[in-house]
Amino acid sequence: MLAGDDIEEGEVVFTIPRSALLHQETTKVSVLLEKERSSLESSSGWVPLLLALLYEYTSSQSHWKPYLSLWTDFKTLDHPMFWSKEERDKLLRGTGIPEAVDTDLANIQRDYTDVVLPFIAKHPDLWNPDTHTLELYTKLVAFVMAYSFQEPQEEEDSEDDDEEDEEEKAPNPPMMVPMADMLNHVSNHNANLEFTPDSLKMVCVRPICKGEEVFNTYGQMSNWQLLHMYGFTEPYRNNGSDTADVPVANLYKVATQGVQSEPDRQLVEEQWEMLCQMMREKGSFVFGKQGCLTDTELHTALKMMCMSKEEFSEFKDNEGWEEDEEDEIPLAFSNEGIPGLKASWKRLIHEAARLTVRSYGDVEGGQGVKSDQALMEDTAAFEGLGSRKQNALQVRCGQKSILHRLMELTQS
Repeated sequence: MLAGDDIEEGEVVFTIPRSALLHQETTKVSVLLEKERSSLESSSGWVPLLLALLYEYTSSQSHWKPYLSLWTDFKTLDHPMFWSKEERDKLLRGTGIPEAVDTDLANIQRDYTDVVLPFIAKHPDLWNPDTHTLELYTKLVAFVMAYSFQEPQEEEDSEDDDEEDEEEKAPNPPMMVPMADMLNHVSNHNANLEFTPDSLKMVCVRPICKGEEVFNTYGQMSNWQLLHMYGFTEPYRNNGSDTADVPVANLYKVATQGVQSEPDRQLVEEQWEMLCQMMREKGSFVFGKQGCLTDTELHTALKMMCMSKEEFSEFKDNEGWEEDEEDEIPLAFSNEGIPGLKASWKRLIHEAARLTVRSYGDVEGGQGVKSDQALMEDTAAFEGLGSRKQNALQVRCGQKSILHRLMELTQS
């Protein structure tokens, strides 16, 4: 979408009435979906919307046909879930995307088989398994991933008990928002979608000159998240929200390297077991362009894995340690603070980052971050690549540049 004239900050670019939104409460089959809501529960919470889309997309009488006809068989969708597994594993190794896609595809298959098929079999007047196939269902999942919006939760009274708080934190179901979904995303956006009781409004957040593109934001999204969820990337240098993950397990691998004696090995194993209990399901430390974004978790891990036998024994006797000044932790794990960390902490971070870089393997003939950057800066060579290779390169290059910067900051 291009600006036909200058747009001032605060100006409403367009307004979408709530009656124009497509979701499980506005579809023609809304009454049925609400009536049988309990049988449509899934881990994603998307099944009711997907059933609505299955119906509306294939109904010649659909009120939403003019909107849905913009996507002819969803041929423009090119999420990694539509790549071959071989292509994903080759181009995206080490990025976290192949594993995320495998999880997605398993969940899609399970939801379709266990929830969707039994439901549509009960309602043959509205759905048909020969028309509403797993292939179409998967395309619609990608459509929802790429084009839907979720309304932010309203702030609730903080006095509610913990169980109610957990329920209230469940996100609102996604909905399709015509017009808003045609805007592209960049991290340095110039418009933002605002929700009001009667409508949704695209509001200019900084001046837009005539002829400039109007950009929305999908949130703070790294390139691997953009490619996984939306099927595109930003130039990695422009994406201020780019991140790289360092698996927690790499910290353990580094901590066990060079351990000679059995007592030392037992100490590391006990520390690791204790850390796993404390970290629960935190699988990775996340680093952004300005430092660690999971600084509290990294601080806990380094403190645990670098304790001496005496310190660990005292930790167990006291059932924990005295709390550090939490305000100081983010500064300590920023790019400015990391060089000042203890030498033992820096070694663990450095070697864990090195292991992570190795996990990318040899892509397209074996190239490190410098080779990736050289290929990207060679305009002719870069443009000669297909879009999938270009997007994979943006993801890899962005992640590896963050990891190499981290290794520089922790160099002893």
